[in-house]
Amino acid sequence: MIKRSPDDLAVFGGPVAFDTALHVGRPNIGDRARLLGRINDLLDRRWLTNGGPVREEFERAVAALVGVRHCIATCNGTVALEIAIRACAMSGEVIIPSFTFVATAHALQWQEITPIFCDVDPRTHTLDPAQVEARVTRRTTGIIGVHLWGRACDVDALAEIALRRRLRLLFDAAHAFGCSYRGRMIGQFGDAEVFSFHATKVVNTFEGGAIVTDDDHLAARMRLMKNFGFAGEDRVVALGINGKMSEVSAAMGVTSLESLPEFVAVNQANHDCYRVGLAGLTGVTLLAYEEAERCNYQYVVLEIDEDLAQVTRDDLHQILRAENVRARRYFYPGCHRMEPYRSLYPAAGRDLPNTEWLARRILCLPTGTTVSTGEIDRVCEIVRTAVTHGAEVHDRLGRTAPRPLGTL
Repeated sequence: MIKRSPDDLAVFGGPVAFDTALHVGRPNIGDRARLLGRINDLLDRRWLTNGGPVREEFERAVAALVGVRHCIATCNGTVALEIAIRACAMSGEVIIPSFTFVATAHALQWQEITPIFCDVDPRTHTLDPAQVEARVTRRTTGIIGVHLWGRACDVDALAEIALRRRLRLLFDAAHAFGCSYRGRMIGQFGDAEVFSFHATKVVNTFEGGAIVTDDDHLAARMRLMKNFGFAGEDRVVALGINGKMSEVSAAMGVTSLESLPEFVAVNQANHDCYRVGLAGLTGVTLLAYEEAERCNYQYVVLEIDEDLAQVTRDDLHQILRAENVRARRYFYPGCHRMEPYRSLYPAAGRDLPNTEWLARRILCLPTGTTVSTGEIDRVCEIVRTAVTHGAEVHDRLGRTAPRPLGTL
């Protein structure tokens, strides 16, 4: 059914648009036959973990694609970040954005390091270097920049601050595998960078992560740390944990890497389809990507200007969910408003106006190899109908009047 009026929307009693839910980040699978062949081979070898040949192949492939000497594969991206933080001897305070997935903050707090939440540039959604500089104290030991949506943060400015202030610099590149910054692949910057290969990412290992670096000494430390500190069969030389990637996860990773060009092509085509379908819609802006840079196009990000659209981001979220479109409010409400940070730092929001502003505006839409352009056309039709009749839709949803932009 074509949805042209508010009465056609499922939230107001119309038929649901999709029998099967459309998800943000439903897993890409790649060549199933090759994956199963690799799994059968590793089962025949009976080498399931502890640094097998498939994990080594995956690490070599990631390092080659990124253009670094070292890749340390791990069981997930959060553990990778924790290992990188510890290997860099971070302590005291570390500056991070609040507009990020909560694991960025947890990886510090878990190790009793204080995350200092810093505001972001409202245009780029990433750390504002000027505000980073203002938050450096005698207790600051590092900065963790986050490449959001596959777009790099201001690497050069953060690197200059870190060098001048003698701080360690890490990058959370969970969104940015296969992307570039000024012609160089993300993964080549800072002391180290961390990727996520969670099931929802463009390349996945079912569940996994990796640290990449050109620092030989740092890489050696991290390899020890991810395997209990073992330097041989029965010789432990350092404190460590179990952060290893299994062989079956690595098999999925190698298979995903083989299909990466296909995944990116589908994501880019989907993004183009959304761009056409939402063009000219008042109050709705689709986040754009730099054509000169490599990008994985993994995220379809809308900014909703509620004053112009006359519906709020949360209105659209509710409308799409009713249609079985599992849109996501990334990164609502901001790490500083989640526990334990909300209790530990109750006044943090006063210094994060851009973060709070973005957290009310951002809505991510489904994409990936399981979403067709025909389904995207229908999602755009739903959004367009809701916004075209924005005032009526907002009133019928029973929400309060839109707040002026910039208010908290």
